[in-house]
Amino acid sequence: MTMKKGLIALSVVMAASLLSACDNNDKNAQGGSDATTIRVGATGLSFPGAFKKDGKLTGFDVEVTEAIAKDLNYKIDWVTSDFSGLMGQLEGGKLDTVANVVAITPARQEKYNFSTPYSYYGSQIVTNKGNADINTLDDLRGKTIAGVLGSNHLANLKKAFGDNGVTIRTYESRDGAMNDAINNRVQGYVNSGPILMAEINQKGLPLKFVGQPLVIESVGFPFHKDEKGDKLRAAFDKEIDAMRKDGRLKAISEKYFGEDITVQPSH
Repeated sequence: MTMKKGLIALSVVMAASLLSACDNNDKNAQGGSDATTIRVGATGLSFPGAFKKDGKLTGFDVEVTEAIAKDLNYKIDWVTSDFSGLMGQLEGGKLDTVANVVAITPARQEKYNFSTPYSYYGSQIVTNKGNADINTLDDLRGKTIAGVLGSNHLANLKKAFGDNGVTIRTYESRDGAMNDAINNRVQGYVNSGPILMAEINQKGLPLKFVGQPLVIESVGFPFHKDEKGDKLRAAFDKEIDAMRKDGRLKAISEKYFGEDITVQPSH
């Protein structure tokens, strides 16, 4: 009798354990388990998208990502590096995604599946305000233009000017590229228009826009083309749509840019 009671008790424990495991699996499938941690990359140097303030990573892309993670009950393990390093870590499987103005391009879509766009940027060139002879894109022909290594803005630059239209100088960080433009060591610097405007306004930089944007690009989160990546992308898409509908996406954009960059421009 004692042995029979023991077997019954053991069966109850095993059944409870099995139910618990099934429950946890259901939560994981929904992206809601406490154990779900995702590794996300950001430069920490990209004002106002992903930068450090008082030693804490913050910014538009960071805050959007953290809002998504909070809704999904994910924990984020932030990884900081220069942009080309981040993309290298993503390609090597060390990151789940990158939250640092990653433009959705055909070349990148061959490697990754992107979330629905959460912002839109014009690829824009600026020059020192003192360059009175540089006001249009044609004025930059034969000049040297700075850009960040690994940035899609450099590809846009080549498309706009051809192989020999301008000399391109690459930098590992935005600070180096921008400082050389400010000090006229290069005649132009290419980056996202809203980012450039935010930095110019915040720091009172002696830079001016040159012509219209080279191109308007959609920005999203890149995910690996595998089961985990597909699950994350679906979860992110759902939250981006929810944040767009309830106004949070717009509010975060206006907080950092003073304008709504989360809707596609009509022109």
